[in-house]
Amino acid sequence: MSWLLLATPADIVSNRMETGMSNHQEHQGSFSLGELGRMLDAEVQGDPELSLSGIGPLDTATAGQLSFLADSRYKHLLADCRASALIVSSKFREVPFNVLIVKNPHLAMAKAVRLFYPPLEAAAGVHSAAFVAESAVLAEGVSVGSLAHIGEGSRIGSQTTIGPSAFVGRGVRIGQGCLIHPRAAILDGCILGDRVIIQAGAVIGGDGYGYAQDDTGKHVKIPQIGIVQIDDDVEIGANTTVDRAAFGKTWIKRGVKIDNLVQIAHNVVVGEDSLVVGQAGIAGSARIGNNVILAGQVGVVGHVEIGDGVQVGAKAGIHNNVKANQVIIGGYPGVPADEWFKTYGDIRRLPRLKEAVRKLDEKVRIIEEALKKDDRRYPD
Repeated sequence: MSWLLLATPADIVSNRMETGMSNHQEHQGSFSLGELGRMLDAEVQGDPELSLSGIGPLDTATAGQLSFLADSRYKHLLADCRASALIVSSKFREVPFNVLIVKNPHLAMAKAVRLFYPPLEAAAGVHSAAFVAESAVLAEGVSVGSLAHIGEGSRIGSQTTIGPSAFVGRGVRIGQGCLIHPRAAILDGCILGDRVIIQAGAVIGGDGYGYAQDDTGKHVKIPQIGIVQIDDDVEIGANTTVDRAAFGKTWIKRGVKIDNLVQIAHNVVVGEDSLVVGQAGIAGSARIGNNVILAGQVGVVGHVEIGDGVQVGAKAGIHNNVKANQVIIGGYPGVPADEWFKTYGDIRRLPRLKEAVRKLDEKVRIIEEALKKDDRRYPD
């Protein structure tokens, strides 16, 4: 069902690799097909000594590169594909290429990309144009870029990179192996776990949207004195905002991946391994369960609960609690998929129903006219 409703993580990887993702880094070394087979736990079909030196999408890969096929929609691209080898699932084992056959092509490709294009590590140290408060503590291997700011009492874990012009406020805690991209802002008191990625322009810990109205109708700001807590292995997309809590904490739990241009309001809780796709918005104090997918432009009103494993289709409006493991179709309000498909089926039948009603109306008119003639012929 989810394949019909929204782009899953597998779709995202598949589309980019199969139809034109460009590489922004030079490849690092080369591997034989046999070596890749061992490292990716893949069945090798073809020449194990074949040397591969990079990765490319099906339509632009060149000789010596590895590519990827997992979706039948892109099989037609094989006719002109110049890649020397492919990562495929077992259903494509008969394609006329050297292949690495795996159970999960998306996962295997992710691992292959890491092998060919390992992340560039910033040199440890503090740039001369950066500001680091005297009371801040930087662990071993921290890199602080030009014009970055690290405020009083903040603590930065080992091997973490603070990019150029990034802002880290007072009393912030950032764990090990984190990557804070340029111009990201981590405001006072917020807590980040290990291996967290904050993309450029994201704001973590801005004030929540809270006001009280006085007797004259003016809006009085409610001080937002809570924090944001982001657990291990979370990624926050570019220009996304995660507001600090009014009291307590806004909490993004382990393994959550949030896309660009997303709004997370104060006191929201997002459960482990959930995905929030671009332009979605979650209003204050909503609670999102584990392994939830909110597709693009989904809107969630405040104080509702979405259960574990729920998938919400693009542009759906959620304004009531949603039980676990439901699939919700887009629309306002969002409705369960089985109900939506029944309703949509009825909508598709409306032209036929309209024609049937027209014919019935004509028959009724003829009958009524006949009855009127009978009334005139045989008066009481």
